[in-house]
Amino acid sequence: MRTGLARRVLAAGLISLVAVAGCGVRPSDVIPAGDPPSGAVEPITTITLYLVENDRLSAVTRPVGGPLFQADTLALLAAGPTAREQAHGLTTDVPPEAGPFTVTAMPGRDLVVTLSTPADELSALAVEQIVCTAAAAASERPAQVTVIGAGQSVGPRNCPG
Repeated sequence: MRTGLARRVLAAGLISLVAVAGCGVRPSDVIPAGDPPSGAVEPITTITLYLVENDRLSAVTRPVGGPLFQADTLALLAAGPTAREQAHGLTTDVPPEAGPFTVTAMPGRDLVVTLSTPADELSALAVEQIVCTAAAAASERPAQVTVIGAGQSVGPRNCPG
């Protein structure tokens, strides 16, 4: 008795499958749609980091696969120069433990960069690197940038470069 029921269920399933397979879609000719898409899959943009060369700020552009948040740009700054940048004598004064960073836009176009280390323990050059890199990554030019970390504040400052 169970075998008969199973055969009926199987037959019903096959009939349903055949019915669905022939659901009324008719073949058509090729529909022209123009040339296929070309170009980059993802837009390549650049970011500007302020690294150190001979104890002075040096603006360096890097290609990236898409837009980054300001905090991501500052994390790249703390990670230091690439091997190619190092070969050209570039360094960073921003310590890796300064991250993670947050960047907050204040009324009047001012920015506040918050670090994970005391802001007053950074060298003057490290503060300038952070200020200039954050300003370069802003969608509109900030009036000034303040760096805050562990209850300490440096700034507000403008990028000297």
